[in-house]
Order: sequence, then C-alpha cells, then structure tokens
Amino acid sequence: MADILVEFWANQWAWFLIAVVLLGLELVVTGVVFVWLAVAAVVVGIVRLVFPEISWEMQFVLFAVLSFVSVYLGKRLVARHPVESEDETLNRRGERHIGRTYVVADAISGGSGRVKVGDGVWAAEGPDADAGSRVKVIAVEGTILKVEPDGGGGED
Repeated sequence: MADILVEFWANQWAWFLIAVVLLGLELVVTGVVFVWLAVAAVVVGIVRLVFPEISWEMQFVLFAVLSFVSVYLGKRLVARHPVESEDETLNRRGERHIGRTYVVADAISGGSGRVKVGDGVWAAEGPDADAGSRVKVIAVEGTILKVEPDGGGGED
C-alpha cells in the first residue's frame, strides 16, 4: 500500500493535480500566493515528464526550492505592476462623501448626530446643527462623517 502511495505522489499527474488544487485555493483565499505554488507544482510535473527516473525525494526538494523562488519573483512582479483601479476610493466608501453636502436627519447636538446620505443615514460629528439644515462633509473617520455647516449651495 505504501508503495502505491509513493508511486502516485511521484507521478507527474499528481503534481498537475496539486497545481489545480492550489489554483482553486487561490480563487477562495485572498492574497496572491497559491498561484505561484501552483506554478512550482506544474514545473515539477513537467520535470517528472522529461526525467521519469527522478526520485520522489528530489521532486519534493525541487518543489520546495521552486516554491520559494516563484513566490519571491511573483511578489516582486506584483509589487512592480500593481493593479490600478479607476475608483481610488473603491474600498474606502466614506471618502466618496468628502466635499459633498447633505441634510441633517437627527440634530447634531453635543458634537454628534446623523445626516441623510442617499437612502440611508450616517453618523456625523461636528458643530451643533438643527435637523433639516445642510452640512458639508470635511473628513471621514471610519463610518462617521465629520461635518461643518454648509456655507454655499453645495451638491447633494
């Protein structure tokens, strides 16, 4: 039984299967690491096809070395060519509101209240303002909008 398992894991198809599993993990787990491990597994599978007499121990050593090299080179590649988004505030939703003017939903009293943003209501901090008055967002701290009284027409 042990011989069958060793023969399977020493087989090039096992390395291709490992590569497919690693690519599947890349789809599920965040971060760009498993794709580089999959590359290493594919290379070991190709080496096994070209050199069928290579021992399973050497295959594991080769996989370990290629994994380190491919992850290192892959991280450098990703760092050198970052993915740019058309929307700089894509994952910082609150920053989209800076400079915009909204209506106070719950009076800002004692420095905190709520403002109507679209079809929702956001927590706000700033100088006291009556419900219905207009305020301008000057900053965002987490999910709290920092506001000041609106001095002009502003946009909604």
